Amino acid sequence: MSEKSSRSEQAYQKILEGIREGSLKPGSRIKESAIAEWMNFSRTPVREALKRLEASGLLVVAPYSGMQIVKLGYQEVMELYHMRVVLEASAAGLAARHASDAEIFSLNEIQKRYESAQGAAEQARQNRIFHNAIFHAAHNRYLLKSLNSLRDSMALLGKTTFEVPGRSQEVVDEHKELFDAIAARDEERAQRAATHHILEAQKARIQMIGDELDDYQPSSS
Repeated sequence: MSEKSSRSEQAYQKILEGIREGSLKPGSRIKESAIAEWMNFSRTPVREALKRLEASGLLVVAPYSGMQIVKLGYQEVMELYHMRVVLEASAAGLAARHASDAEIFSLNEIQKRYESAQGAAEQARQNRIFHNAIFHAAHNRYLLKSLNSLRDSMALLGKTTFEVPGRSQEVVDEHKELFDAIAARDEERAQRAATHHILEAQKARIQMIGDELDDYQPSSS
């Protein structure tokens, strides 16, 4: 990878992380010059990263406002979770079939790190690492490409569902069932476990959306 391509990839990942962590909020305007200054990069790799984000559906050109981070509606959020069920259940089943002993050992170690993680942000990070390990253990390059694209789109959801009370502990049990199924080489069980895990995450997301609507206070006319 050339230095130019490397800088563009760094810019892409930095912006994506900003969206995921909430420092760059859905619906907000993105200025190339401000992003370049924030990263201490030249504008060329930032421009390339923004074009890539637009092509991926994470940025949109809005009339009179320039480029903005996409803000998902309720239906779009539900569609994302539907695709998670389809793709991640497939990945779990394939991982149960194809994962090496080393990959299963690594997956168990990652799960232990999740269990000892403190705070929603770190739990969310370890959760992403856990799922990414399953994606790679499926050993299907085309599925991996689709999952990576979906994972980037998930950044538009904003706050992690680990902020929902009790959710982080539920995930411990869900991950354990998913890991046990993969380690047992049980494809159907792994698919069921992955499906259950994503549907429970969807329920937590719906709860978060409802809570945000309850907290909204319209301005007085």
